[in-house]
Parts: sequence; structure tokens; C-alpha cells
Amino acid sequence: MKKIVCLYVLILFILLGCGGPRAFQGGAYEDPDKITLLDDKYNEADMQMMAEKLVKSLMQEQWINESGKKVIMQISQVSNRTQEHIDVKMLTDKIRTSLIKTGKISFIAAELRKNVAEEYEYQQSGYVKKDTAKGPGNQIGADFMVFGDIGSHVQEMGKHKIVYYKVTLSVSNLATNTIEWTDDVEIKKSFSKKKISM
Repeated sequence: MKKIVCLYVLILFILLGCGGPRAFQGGAYEDPDKITLLDDKYNEADMQMMAEKLVKSLMQEQWINESGKKVIMQISQVSNRTQEHIDVKMLTDKIRTSLIKTGKISFIAAELRKNVAEEYEYQQSGYVKKDTAKGPGNQIGADFMVFGDIGSHVQEMGKHKIVYYKVTLSVSNLATNTIEWTDDVEIKKSFSKKKISM
């Protein structure tokens, strides 16, 4: 009888140990430029690769390099046409940061328009010294608008899977509504299912 009780207790401990929540421990910093494929989803390495190629392509344009002044741009929207949740803002932020660092392009902070309007209202209310108060009428209009999309295609057969991504980015001239530049970047990754040993 004592052996049976001990056996039940042992089984209970094993079940609790297997079914309980597991926490990640022993973290370590990784090189953000190192490519690590943990799953078959869009990842930061894909984003960096795509952003770098698109920025390099755009910065070869003659109308940017010979303008003699900073080109003013605004990012409109990059649409996610994949079945995955992809943070396209991270992609556009990466592209915008890289373009600003060239010293040849500036961006309109379109996402701050409401906040800026509220700040103008406050600064013009009398609470701020008149010689330091800012107000409407001095903002710079964008010359060009950046827009694009990201799409994907997945092929699966047996234990093999191929995932294809394509980002297309374009720049339109706001004065003429003509597309001055467009390019796309493609990534293809292959995966194989492996048996998980219990």
C-alpha cells in the first residue's frame, strides 16, 4: 500500500512538472545584425535587409543628389497585404531614419499635426512670451510622398515550405502627382519540418 501511495505521489510530481508554466531564463544580448531564423514568420532580419536595399536604391537618384537642398518628404502609408501581423511602422521608421542620416532628406512629421496644432493654440493663448511663441503659417510643405506595400506568398508541400515576401516602395511628386522613383525588394526563405522527439 505504501509503495502505491509513493507511486501516485511520483506520478503527480511528474504531471505537475510537465504541465506547469515555463519561464525563459538566462537571457543574453544578441547582435541585432545577426540573422536568426526561429520560425517561418517575417522577422527583424527581413526588415533590415529590405530597408537597406530600398534606401540604397533611392539614394542613387539624380534628383536627390543634385537638388542642392534637402528634399522634404512625407511617409503616407505602407500597406500590409500579407496574412501575418507585420509592424509596417517599424519598417517605415527604419527607412525614414536611414534617409535622414544621409543629410539629404528631411521628413514632415505628419503624425504630430494634431499635437502641433494644440501647441500653437497654447503658445498663442498669452501664457507664452510673444517673442518665443510659435504659430501657424511657418511649416514647410512636403515635396514628395512615400508610399508602398508588403505582400507575401506561401508554398507548402509535404514537409517543405517556401515563404516569399516583396516590399514595393514608391515616391510621388506632390506638385505633379507623378511617381519619381519606385523599387521593390524580394526575400525567399525555405523551411523543413522536423520531427519533435518526446
